[in-house]
Amino acid sequence: MTASSFGNSPFETLLCDRPAPGVARIALNRPGAMNAYSFLMTQELQAAIAGFRDDDDLKALVLTGAGDRAFCTGGDISGSDPDHSSRVAAQPMGHGREMRDGMQAVVMALHRLDKPSVAMIRGYAVAGGLALACACDFRLAAASAKLGDTSGKVGLLPDEGGAWLFPRLMGLDRALKMTLLSEIYDAALAADLGLVTEVVADELLEARTLAFAAALATRAPLAVRLTRMMMARAGQISLEESMVDAQMAVMITNPSADVREGVAAFREKRPPKFEGR
Repeated sequence: MTASSFGNSPFETLLCDRPAPGVARIALNRPGAMNAYSFLMTQELQAAIAGFRDDDDLKALVLTGAGDRAFCTGGDISGSDPDHSSRVAAQPMGHGREMRDGMQAVVMALHRLDKPSVAMIRGYAVAGGLALACACDFRLAAASAKLGDTSGKVGLLPDEGGAWLFPRLMGLDRALKMTLLSEIYDAALAADLGLVTEVVADELLEARTLAFAAALATRAPLAVRLTRMMMARAGQISLEESMVDAQMAVMITNPSADVREGVAAFREKRPPKFEGR
């Protein structure tokens, strides 16, 4: 996917478009399976995320699910994947490789982005679907949405990244309780627990999410990317190391044309027009 082709590539399991200036949208498109992910979907997600990442005209990503029933319900365990046995069961390390090259790679691709991402959640976001949402920077959920980790119900575990993501958002004890008891929460409680950024009335969710992403897309691209990178690292380094990151970052942002434009716009009492330079 080239930088200018986002939204034009034909995917079997995704819908991609540009719903607002500077905004990309990826929708998981298996509504009949409640957007459960297949291995093919994970490969297409990686390609679509890379297309967003490499297109400098795109500043913010919205990730969602097609239909009203689900954002994503985790991995598809229906047995409908005809290649599963040859790809996994017949290989000594097959299960681990499938996870590594599948949804774990998607979660890492989102985690490594230097542009903001927003999960727009309708219906269920459970198990690996919740991990996928939690890999985004923000989660806007419809009031009727349901979120939780149901992997334990079938003897599975939070292997798509949830074991790392959930405790960082809601605390270790709450994350363990949710996972070990296979709990599902309504959107309001999920927000109280730290899983949801904002709860929105069902009928307003799309408009609010696109406005949220469009607002992110108007911010100074250099500052947004560097802030995103700094905050992603901050939980794994010391305060002193984070301040060194900031010292390096300001040598990029402070002399930039964006800062000159921002200061001029402030003085002239007008909206700034940032170009990422």
